Amino acid sequence: MSRYLILLPAPEAEWAQLPPEEHEKGMRSHGQFHEDLRAGGHTLVTAGPLEPSDRATSMRPGDGGEALVTEGPFSETAEQVVGFYLVDSDDEADLRAACQRFAARGEHIEFRRMAE
Repeated sequence: MSRYLILLPAPEAEWAQLPPEEHEKGMRSHGQFHEDLRAGGHTLVTAGPLEPSDRATSMRPGDGGEALVTEGPFSETAEQVVGFYLVDSDDEADLRAACQRFAARGEHIEFRRMAE
């Protein structure tokens, strides 16, 4: 069995301004994705939304062996990771197909197999 990380990048500022109907549509899409995972025999290990990136704390190695800690995301980008799924699966092709259906409903997905 392999483990996959499905990242959900999105432009936070735009997402926050969407009308309630769009948020409801997104929730239905996530519900359908959960059904697709279950139907395909995939195991949802954990999933969830993340707090906004402006609440992130970045940590980097400093020159003197200390950690440099800064408030905010690691990098400034137009899109931030706003949520994730961690899935165990024996059938990568079926899992990819479920992710493609999810993306076709309007979701942006980054699909990554975890290194073993």
